[in-house]
Amino acid sequence: RFLNWIYAPVIHWVLKHRAITIAINVIALLITIPMIINMGSEFMPPLDEGSLLFMPVTLPSASITEVNRILQVQDAIIKSVPEVEQVLGKVGKAETSTDPAPISMIESIILLKPKSQWRKGITKNDLIAELDAKLQFPGVRNGWTQPIINRINMLSTGVRTDLGIKIFGKDLDTLERLAIQAEQIVRKVPGAADLYAERTQGGYFLDIKIDREAVARYGINVGDVQDIIETAIGGQNLGVVIEGRQRFPIRVRYEREYRDNIEALKNLLVPVNTTSSGQMKSSPMQTASSGMNDGQSNGMSKTNQSEISNQQSEIGNPKSAISSRGYIPLAQLATIEIVPGPPMISSENAQLRSIVFLNVRGRDMGSFVGEAKEVLEKELKLPAGYTLQWSGQWENQIRAKARLQMMMPIVFLLIFVMLYFTTKDYLEAFVVMLSVPFALIGGVYLIYFLGYNFSVAVWVGFIALYGLAVETGLIMVVYLHEALDRKLMAHQQGKRDAITMQDITDATIEGAVMRLRPKVMTVGTSLIGLIPIMWSTGVGADVMQPLAAPMIGGLITSTIHVLVVTPVLFSFMKEHNLKKGNLELSKMAGWMK
Repeated sequence: RFLNWIYAPVIHWVLKHRAITIAINVIALLITIPMIINMGSEFMPPLDEGSLLFMPVTLPSASITEVNRILQVQDAIIKSVPEVEQVLGKVGKAETSTDPAPISMIESIILLKPKSQWRKGITKNDLIAELDAKLQFPGVRNGWTQPIINRINMLSTGVRTDLGIKIFGKDLDTLERLAIQAEQIVRKVPGAADLYAERTQGGYFLDIKIDREAVARYGINVGDVQDIIETAIGGQNLGVVIEGRQRFPIRVRYEREYRDNIEALKNLLVPVNTTSSGQMKSSPMQTASSGMNDGQSNGMSKTNQSEISNQQSEIGNPKSAISSRGYIPLAQLATIEIVPGPPMISSENAQLRSIVFLNVRGRDMGSFVGEAKEVLEKELKLPAGYTLQWSGQWENQIRAKARLQMMMPIVFLLIFVMLYFTTKDYLEAFVVMLSVPFALIGGVYLIYFLGYNFSVAVWVGFIALYGLAVETGLIMVVYLHEALDRKLMAHQQGKRDAITMQDITDATIEGAVMRLRPKVMTVGTSLIGLIPIMWSTGVGADVMQPLAAPMIGGLITSTIHVLVVTPVLFSFMKEHNLKKGNLELSKMAGWMK
C-alpha cells in the first residue's frame, strides 16, 4: 500500500505529461555520453593478492656473487618494514623452460600482514612507494608487481610487467639503442612507472681460442685441450654418492677464485707427450717449466705438483719410459681473454627482440597507451626493418575489446529475438528493448562516481544487467496487456461501449499500479544479492565490485524507466493502434499465467 500510495500519483502525472517524461529520460541518457568518453579503460581491475613481487634488475655485467649480495641486503631492508610478514627471494631462473629469467633479474615475494595490522592510514601504494625509496641501489632498476598477475603476464605475453614495448629488428646493438631511447621518451608520459629497457648487450664471456698450429707443434690433440678446459672450468663427474633414495654427483673442478682469475687459467697445465729419451717432441720447454713452477700459486693441488715433479725427473732420466709426459701452460696453446657480448638473445616470430618494461600507476592503461603511442610516433625514428609492438596486458585488452565488439550485437540480437517470440510483435519487442539503453544510465553514473574504469569485469556486469532490465520490462508489458485485454474482452462480450483513449489510459494505470509488488520484488531480490558485494573487502573484491556496480546502478534506473517510461510508450503504442482500428487482444496475455 505504501508503494502504491507513492507510485499512483507519479503514474498519473507522467501519463498527462508524456512528452516531458520522455524528454527527461533522453536528457539523462545523453549525459552519459561525455561520462563514457572521459572514463578510462583497462583489461581487468587490479586484483589485490595480499602480497607483492619485487623484481629489481641489475646490469648484465654483474656477477652472481654481487647479485646474491644485493638480494640479501634488499631482503633485509624489506623485512624491516612493519607491514611485511615474510620475504622470499631468488636470483635467476628456475629449472624450467617457462622461466627464461637472466641472472641479472632478482625476484622477491613479499608476504604482507593483514591490513588490520598495518599502520594507520597507509595504503598499498604508499607501502610500495616507501619500499621503493628504501631500495635504491646504484646500477639497479626496481620493478613492482604481484606474484599471480606476474606469472600470467610472463606466460601469456613474455612481459613481466603490466605493459611492455617490444622492438623487433636484425641487430642487437641497434635494438638496445632504440629500447633506451623509447625508455627515455615514455618516461615523460604521466603514469609511467618502473621503466627499464632490456639490455641486449653488456654481458662478458671468457673466450678461449685454441691455436691449432701451436697445438700441432707440440703434438697435442685439440680435443685433449678442450677436455682439460672443460674439467677445470665446467667440472668433470667422477662418480655418484648414494644416500638412501637420493643421488649426489661427485664433480671436480677449479675453485671459484681460480676460475674467475684469467691469469690462473692461462697457467692451466696441459699434458704433452715426450720422446723415449725423456725430451719433449717440441723444443720450448723452459716456458712450460716456468708455468709448472707456478702451479701452487695458480690453484694446482699438491698431487698435481708431485706428478709434475715426477715427470720432470723422468725427463732427466735416460731410462724413463716412452710414455713419460710433460706439461705446458694453456697460454702457449690458446689466447684467453674476456670479451663483451649479449647476456641473453631473445627472439620472437623469427626476429630478434628487445623489450622496454613498465607499469602504469595513477591513471588508466587505455589513455596511457594512447598518449605514449603518440609521443613515440613523433620522437622515436625506427630504421627500416625495425618494428614496435605494445604488449603485456594491453594485448589482452585489445583481444577482449575485439571479442566484446563481436559479442554485444549478438547479445542484443538474441534478446530481441526472444522478446519477439514472446510478444509476437516487433513494436512491443522494441518497447521492451528500450529498457536496455536506459539501464545503461545508472550503470554509467555509478561507475563514473566510484572511479572505476571500463574493463572486462564492467562489461560482463552490463551484459548481465541487460538481461535483468529486459526481464523487468517484459513483466510490466505483460501486466499492462492484462489490464487492457480485460477491457477489450468486456467490449467484445457487449458489456461495455467501444474502447476510447481514456480506457487505454485507465488500463495503463491499472496494469502499472495494481501489480506493482511483483515488479519491485523482481528488482529488489537482485539488489539485495548484489549490494553486499560493494561492502566486501576480502581478496577478489577488487574484481567483483566493478562487476556489481553497473548492475546495481542499472537496475535502479531501469526500474524507474520500466515504472515510468514503459507505461507512457505503451499508451502511445495502443492509442496509435486504436486510431488505425487494429487494437486487439494481446497474443501474450496468458504468458504469465
